[in-house]
Amino acid sequence: MDIFSILTMLGGLALFLYGMHIMGEGLSKVSGGKLEAILEKLTSNPIKAVLLGAGVTAVIQSSSATTVMVVGFVNSGIMKLTQAVGIIMGANIGTTATSWILSLTGIESGNFLIKMCKPTSFSPILALLGVCFILFSKKEKKKDVGMIMVGFAILMTGMSSMSDAVKPLADVPAFTNILIMFSNPILGVIAGTVLTAVIQSSSASVGILQALCATGSLTYATAFPIIMGQNIGTCVTAMISGIGAKKNAKRAALVHLYFNMIGTIVFMGLFYAINAFVSFGFLGDVANAAGIAVIHSVFNVTATLLLLPFGKGLVKLACLTVKDDELEEEENLFEKLDDRFLDKPGFAMQQCRELTRNMAETAKKGLYLSFDLLKEYDSVKAEKVYEIETLVDQYEDQIGSYLVKLSSKNMSEEDSKELTVLLHCIGDFERISDHAVNLMQAATEMNEKGLVFSEEAVAEVEIYMNAMREIVDNAFKAFEENDLALAESIEPLEEVIDGLNVKLKKRHVIRLRDGKCTIELGFVLADITTNFERVADHCSNLAVSMLQIDKDGFDTHEYLDTLKRENNPEFIRRYEEYKEKYRLPKK
Repeated sequence: MDIFSILTMLGGLALFLYGMHIMGEGLSKVSGGKLEAILEKLTSNPIKAVLLGAGVTAVIQSSSATTVMVVGFVNSGIMKLTQAVGIIMGANIGTTATSWILSLTGIESGNFLIKMCKPTSFSPILALLGVCFILFSKKEKKKDVGMIMVGFAILMTGMSSMSDAVKPLADVPAFTNILIMFSNPILGVIAGTVLTAVIQSSSASVGILQALCATGSLTYATAFPIIMGQNIGTCVTAMISGIGAKKNAKRAALVHLYFNMIGTIVFMGLFYAINAFVSFGFLGDVANAAGIAVIHSVFNVTATLLLLPFGKGLVKLACLTVKDDELEEEENLFEKLDDRFLDKPGFAMQQCRELTRNMAETAKKGLYLSFDLLKEYDSVKAEKVYEIETLVDQYEDQIGSYLVKLSSKNMSEEDSKELTVLLHCIGDFERISDHAVNLMQAATEMNEKGLVFSEEAVAEVEIYMNAMREIVDNAFKAFEENDLALAESIEPLEEVIDGLNVKLKKRHVIRLRDGKCTIELGFVLADITTNFERVADHCSNLAVSMLQIDKDGFDTHEYLDTLKRENNPEFIRRYEEYKEKYRLPKK
């Protein structure tokens, strides 16, 4: 084996790992966070959890990715530690799907249909279709499917290159001696653990082992302990993910480690004990890709069947390793914004969406409390408005920072649009909360100074406030339900509110001239109406940003000018309806 063969082998390994990476990335984008959402919700039954873990891992082609997600779920409180056990066990079974796909490379037949089942036969077709999808399709989903196809083709090309490059090693005695050394169970387990820990993928390390079958020097006696070690090595990714996490997240990573270690010890103990009496003849046979896939699957299925009934025991063992402090950690509202989810942008967006909705509800609650204070002052409610404003500020900071991190990831077009909407909207929610504080301060000033509006002013403010409640309800509902039709109804009402603002100020001037009101009350009324108008403006911003992003961007001012100046029949109809609905009483 010369230097060029070594370079070919390393190049093949690089293509293999890269192909696996982009295939997994494409599968993740196509799923759009749906697979992770299923994991999050349907884990109450242990058997169902195992099946879900296996299914999701088989699709995304990475038990490490699934386990890291589970660690993130547990860390953020989405999933209980007991629920995570089944998912982790299922992930180990699901990861064997890759080895079965790779084992198809060993198919040998003259029959055309059977020969086409060989990955090296159909992967060029997938590559061609995938490239066509990526280059010529305008739909984001088709481009992602194309990425999956090309990723698989690259993976198989790398596998083929590795196999061809290592074939000459069959004639190198030193290489054969190294493989014989790994027939020692302990050395074999260590080798498998280290290899998988370095590349952080059991699927990839098993694929490399399958490629070595091409040398004809790899026996099952050597392959068996290496495969056992590979299952331990795959725990490294989850263990790294658990660093700096909360106690239960660390325990979830330990459950993964203990499951594989205990399973390996028990499985190998039974296997070699039976071998001592029965003597398995196949251990001396030359290993092939299909045989390695069988061993990989049998171990993981057997370990799951053996240890699933003792899932609570694994949890207790993890809890003994990572003990509770006397003071428990406080629940964090923002635990769902876990950096572990950033590698799954679809799911990370779901977490951001949910928290932004919570932010919207919190901001609306603060605003409506301030409305109540204008009618009847309550010091407890006033303090609550302050607390809510502080919380909304935290929401903006946490969500905004997380969205900025997420924006650098490879996202689907749909998620990318939604990210832009959320970035726009969290600023408006925060400003609405600020105006709630301003209104609360106006109510506090009136209470402290004993100021009371005239009956006319009270009636006018009541009408204005009703219009405000409608525009806030509609804008927030449009955001929460992504209702673009409802978003289009915001601007006509915002125009009516602008008109109410002008009319209330004019009427106050008339009352001031007639001696029915004071200058001091006028300042308070001006504060109230100005903050009302600003809140309506932010509701308009929410609606316009949703419409803007949906239509791939347009100039906001140009859009609003066009809407108001170009005799838009629907805009005029709605405007007249709202104008009549919130008409001030005649003087």
